[in-house]
Amino acid sequence: MQNKYIKKILEADVYDVAIQSPMEQAQVLSERLESEVFLKREDLQPVFSFKLRGAYNKIRQLDAASRKRGVITASAGNHAQGVAMAAQKLNTRAVIVMGKNTPSIKVEAVRRWGARVILFGESYDQAAAHAAALCEDRGYTYVHPFDDPEVIAGQGTIGMEILRQHTGGIDAIFLPVGGGGLICGVGTYIKYLRPEVKIIGVESEGAASMWAALDAGKRVKLDPDELDQFADGTATLQVGKENFKLAKDCVDEVIRVNTDEICAAIKDIFEDTRTISEPSGALSIAGMKKYLERADEPKGQRCVAVVSGANVNFDRLRHISERTEIGERREILLCVTIPEQPGSFRKFCHAIGKRAITEFNYRYADKNSAQVLVGVQTNADYADKKALLEKLGRKYSFIDLSENEVAVLHIRHMVGGRSMGLNNERLFRFEFPERPGALLRFLTGIGSRHNISMFHYRNHGSAWARVLVGVQAADDEMMSLRRELRDIGYRFWEETDNPAYRLLLS
Repeated sequence: MQNKYIKKILEADVYDVAIQSPMEQAQVLSERLESEVFLKREDLQPVFSFKLRGAYNKIRQLDAASRKRGVITASAGNHAQGVAMAAQKLNTRAVIVMGKNTPSIKVEAVRRWGARVILFGESYDQAAAHAAALCEDRGYTYVHPFDDPEVIAGQGTIGMEILRQHTGGIDAIFLPVGGGGLICGVGTYIKYLRPEVKIIGVESEGAASMWAALDAGKRVKLDPDELDQFADGTATLQVGKENFKLAKDCVDEVIRVNTDEICAAIKDIFEDTRTISEPSGALSIAGMKKYLERADEPKGQRCVAVVSGANVNFDRLRHISERTEIGERREILLCVTIPEQPGSFRKFCHAIGKRAITEFNYRYADKNSAQVLVGVQTNADYADKKALLEKLGRKYSFIDLSENEVAVLHIRHMVGGRSMGLNNERLFRFEFPERPGALLRFLTGIGSRHNISMFHYRNHGSAWARVLVGVQAADDEMMSLRRELRDIGYRFWEETDNPAYRLLLS
């Protein structure tokens, strides 16, 4: 199988549309990590993503009759633009099926390349099913985003370029993983010529389909209700069949990273290149940092990280920036109990010392005490954070909320305080598609039986809305309430026992 793919990669002429993307040394990251870090800049492709390579390689090999009938795919992101541009270059009709919740910036980007866009369904699975039905009905050729030998070979040309551009030694190459097209194409080529080079995939903790598959020894389908959509370009429920076969032989390890680590990696790329990566595009850097910071990994390694894309909505940058400081361990978010008396704020600030305060919210608790939600900047090293917490712990009672999603996403941005005399309030966190009518459907689903006592929504610029809602319901109403919430069809988590809520809002 490996020999077959090497031949396909060598024959994959993608340069009618793609560029040989530059590979640049990341000076800031190299110094910080005490290693040689090189960035393979696929974010500089004409569609700002590597996906163009595989799409073009697939379409260019179609016969004349197939090209005349046209091609189709389902995608809300980079693959859609890659197929659209490749089809335009090859004078082939392209149809792209996208979910109704796809941000308009992505829809318009695809249309600019001349493709016909069909908006269908609320998820990728629904869009893909509709595309498959149209493919069978109209005779289109389906261009799969990853589970296709020609697509995999097209992405493999990146591996060919890496060895051409970096003639010295390489210890490890880090690649983002969604369905597996990129890592399998690059990994197969690199392992054939340089088997000593480690091929390391990186996935979001909430969308780690390749990690799950390699761990189980078979393809695993993730729960769609639990799939993390933050790094939407790699949020895949299941890796491809062909991809899994190849990955078993060419992938050495898969590292999982969280949202804050991804945001910190976006900042790292910006500091070295002055460009802004999309979350999926920064996965490789987040994973590389985690890998090099492990105690058993030696310094001075030579690493290549593929920056896979830069298609990020501008209005997501606020959310990314907020979470970056926590991802770099330069901000901690604390809920601190202080005495309710004159001079308490001054004494508390004195205890913090000469540090930058990023957040300071006061919540009255009772006549004797108050709750303060405070964000404090610290140095990136763990020792500085530990020293501050030990100092505060000698004088105050506090809880570290730095990794509490309710606190980070919602409560730190909410105003007001406790609602006195409010009974039977239950707290829920929801995610639902960001599209017209979604909020109305949500409120209609709750119905009029239960009073909404609190509501907080923030637009993060992604395809998913995130909402924190308080609902009044007695104990004997909880079973019916949960049934009603499940029937709405949006994923949710109960957060009534969350300490951030208990201390600051209940």
